[in-house]
Formats: sequence, structure tokens, C-alpha cells
Amino acid sequence: MTAFRPMRRNLQQLSREECERILDRCTSGVLALTGDGGYPYAVPLSYVYADGAIIFHSAVQGHKVDAIKQDNRCSFCVIEQDEVTPAEFTTYFRSVIAFGRIHILDSTNEKVHALRLLGRRYSPGDEHGLQHEIDKSLDHVLLLRLDIEHMTGKEAIELVKARKP
Repeated sequence: MTAFRPMRRNLQQLSREECERILDRCTSGVLALTGDGGYPYAVPLSYVYADGAIIFHSAVQGHKVDAIKQDNRCSFCVIEQDEVTPAEFTTYFRSVIAFGRIHILDSTNEKVHALRLLGRRYSPGDEHGLQHEIDKSLDHVLLLRLDIEHMTGKEAIELVKARKP
């Protein structure tokens, strides 16, 4: 396992629980992989956070899939708050970065479970429509699971100070 750096500005560090709440609330982030020629490749994706992992869906071919097959190490960044405050020359932000390894789900049961999680997240209450979509897409969709090895969250110092009495 890789040794991950401690956060330098640890007063601004969010707890693991708050990081998980942010992952639960948000709906998109940026997946970063090692791409062609060793260049970083970052792609915005919708996701669902469940069971301590992050689930994505994908086409079966493309730059992202090739990168994962070459090196499954990755990071995923979610920005919950990004409020530019010109008068203070700062930004009030809250974000999470998860590091880990991303895996292509192989078994039909894993794929259906992942599709149900995604479908219920983005189209809640439509189980009939979800089942139709799963039946239609199961054979030509790739499901990915990021197993988190390390996660950090950070917020602007102004937000930290605003909570202190």
C-alpha cells in the first residue's frame, strides 16, 4: 500500500464522516488516471457512493478504459462548494479527494447491483423504468468500482473560523 501524505493545513481537514457526507450529497466529480504517454487524464463523471466505494458507468471502449487497464491507480475529486468571494480575495470551498484503485466489474450480479445503485440515485422511484434500462444496457455498459485506499477533505479556513465560537 502506498504511503499517502498527511494534509499540510490540517486545521482545514474534514473528518472521514464529513467526506462521506459530501460524497453522498454530490453527484459529479473528476476521475484522474494516467493516460496516454504518461500524461494525466482527468474526466468528469457522475457517480454513486455506496458501501465505502465509488461506482461509475462507462462505455466499454475509450481513453478512460484503456487508462484503467494500463494502471488502475486513480484519484477522484468532488467539489461541494466553490464560492468566489472577491471582496476577500478568496474562495470559500469544500472538497474531497479519494485515492484508490478502480476495478472493472465482471460478474452480472455485481453489474446489476451497480446499475441499480446508479439508477436509484439519478432516477429515484422508477423501478420499472430502471429494470427496463438495465435489461437494455447490461450487455454494452461497463461498470467501474473505485475502492478507496485514502481520502481527504478540505474546506476554506474562513468556513472553519465561522463555526468556532
